[in-house]
Amino acid sequence: MINPNTIQTIFETARVEEVVGDFVTLKKRGANYLGLCPFHNEKTPSFSVSPSKGIYKCFGCGKAGNVVGFVMEHEHYSYPESLRYLAKRYNIEIEEEEVTPEIQQQLDEKESMLALNTFITKYFSKNLFEKSEGKAIGLTYLKERDFRESVIEKFELGYSIDQWEDYSKHALSNGYKKDVLVGTGLSIDKDDRLLDRFRGRVIFPIHNLTGRVIGFGGRILSSEKSKAKYLNSPESDIYNKSKVLYGIYFARNAIVKNDKCYLVEGYTDVISLHQTGIENVVSSSGTSLTVDQIKLISRYTPNITMLYDGDPAGIKASFRGIDLILEQGMNVKIVLFPEGEDPDSYARNHTTSETESFINNTAVDFIVFKTGLLMKETEGDPTARASLIRDIVKTISIIPDGIVRSEYIKECSILLETREQILMNALNNILRQKYSKNRNIPRDVIPREEVLDASKKQVEVNPLDISYLENDLARLLLLFGELIVKIKTEDNEEHSLSISEFIISDLDNDSLSFENNIYQQIVEEIKKAKQDDVVLTVSHFTNHSNPAISSSAIELITTQYELSDNWEKNKIFVKKEEDDLFNLALSTLMSFKSRLISKKLNNISEQLKEANDGAEIYLLQQEFFELKKLANLIDSELNRPFNY
Repeated sequence: MINPNTIQTIFETARVEEVVGDFVTLKKRGANYLGLCPFHNEKTPSFSVSPSKGIYKCFGCGKAGNVVGFVMEHEHYSYPESLRYLAKRYNIEIEEEEVTPEIQQQLDEKESMLALNTFITKYFSKNLFEKSEGKAIGLTYLKERDFRESVIEKFELGYSIDQWEDYSKHALSNGYKKDVLVGTGLSIDKDDRLLDRFRGRVIFPIHNLTGRVIGFGGRILSSEKSKAKYLNSPESDIYNKSKVLYGIYFARNAIVKNDKCYLVEGYTDVISLHQTGIENVVSSSGTSLTVDQIKLISRYTPNITMLYDGDPAGIKASFRGIDLILEQGMNVKIVLFPEGEDPDSYARNHTTSETESFINNTAVDFIVFKTGLLMKETEGDPTARASLIRDIVKTISIIPDGIVRSEYIKECSILLETREQILMNALNNILRQKYSKNRNIPRDVIPREEVLDASKKQVEVNPLDISYLENDLARLLLLFGELIVKIKTEDNEEHSLSISEFIISDLDNDSLSFENNIYQQIVEEIKKAKQDDVVLTVSHFTNHSNPAISSSAIELITTQYELSDNWEKNKIFVKKEEDDLFNLALSTLMSFKSRLISKKLNNISEQLKEANDGAEIYLLQQEFFELKKLANLIDSELNRPFNY
């Protein structure tokens, strides 16, 4: 178990904007950073990161948390695993405490799978460099492809021995469990015997965004036609091939730097381009491109350039995937390598500058490329040409931005030698059909009858609800708890005390507590800290080991809107909460008490309706009148009539 002092060091060292920035492209916006939320699909940024508070919050889907919570949510890591990831990122040495057998049993299953993959990756690498079979077959193959050892080590390439139970037995003898081996897909359980899935193959480990190995791809080097050339790990709790891109861990920083992502087909394409110095490249690993993979790229750049060999049939097969890219509002270009060449071979046979120059000079916009490619096939065939025009217009209709659509219509009218208005009419027909389908109305269009129906409904407000007042008091405790205010007593003496002391002592004097259990836990922690003469900052609660407290604290202190610094620069001073904290805290406390009394009065009224005993009725009436007098007193303090 990780030592508490180490955990504290991790929280103090890790910067939320840096960690989130590893996964999301952030732009400075005032005191905070803004970006597209990685947890839901959005085109307008609503994901905010606050360096000063050490938290993130999406005002679109509601996800919020601290730096550890982000890693847990994004990578689906356990709490200890997230801490280890951050410790590694910031070169913090982990101090361990003895783990009890009970805690050991509770270790996350996914962590066990990831740990196994790391162990097997090292074993494959050892096979490649130290075992005679690995050196003779695997390393020779990689060297024939001109891969340097530094690149082989960077991508953690390896080799699996051509035996049925080689690495399965090795893992079992080192304490790894059978169900974990089967769960990752590394081993196959057949007749109560564990068999290696990968045998006699060069191994390409597949990394997630944090560099952990989540799966493997294996290339066989023999000429046996009965065996697939490439074999990938099956889907598991840690590996979902539709959400993974090979090389993304090594490419993400270069993608952001170049504001462009190169998309290739195979593992070796990625590695060869990296070796030549072009690092902003990823691969879909031979699978059809998915929306999740496209969204993964869109976190870093809106620009994708697809690199193909000279096979037109293969390019046509990928049109569907390219349409998905356009549908996400991204820009797509195509590069065709000369006949007989692919990105791997071209990068190996040319210098870095030659490869970069070729890509930059031959990259063509996808729609222009598609139009030119299909036009060659329809020469002298009016029917096929008409079908081509409809196909091109349909592709343009997928693009979400209306201005971009109109520009493509202009461009294609020249390429297709067809009047612009004809193409525009065809486009509008497609868009009308799309939007007229049931339940497919644009988000900003609401049927008139729904508006009328909504106007008849009234918002229901519970007059006895105290949750929002508890929320306000808890927020004041977190944000301004240690700020000092001056209070005058009845004998006109002035006392100084903190906002937290004022609120908590006032609640204690009347023996009041919060109905919200999490808020009450926050109050109890502050009280204990006061007794121990310890100051608890807001980060203590946002980074709390209890996820419920951490989550609530973050929700309390985040706001979608913050006052711009420009007001004060222009000598316009806007009153802030902290300018009149005492009166704000006092009025909130009084309102809280008033609402509590109203709830008690309501309960007494209900009891009076059912009471039969005269003495009981008398006592209830006395309590009712005493509470009502107190309520009137409080409401007069608040300068408002008491409504009951």
